[in-house]
Amino acid sequence: MDIFAPSHLLILLLIVLVIFGPSKLGDIGGALGKAIRDFKRATSEPEPEQKKSAETGDGAERKAEKVG
Repeated sequence: MDIFAPSHLLILLLIVLVIFGPSKLGDIGGALGKAIRDFKRATSEPEPEQKKSAETGDGAERKAEKVG
C-alpha cells in the first residue's frame, strides 16, 4: 500500500482547502514559491566576501595584516 496514492493526496488537498480556504491557499502557494526561489538563488551565488577571498587567496591573512 502506497502512502501517497492519488486518492490520499486528493483527500489531503480537500482537507487543506477546507481549513485555509481558496483565497489563502493561493497566497500560501505564492509565498512558498517565492521562498524556494530565494533559497535557490542564495545557495547558488557565493557571498561577496567568499568570492573576494577565492579570487585573491586567503582573505583572512590580509585582514589580519591590516588590523595588526
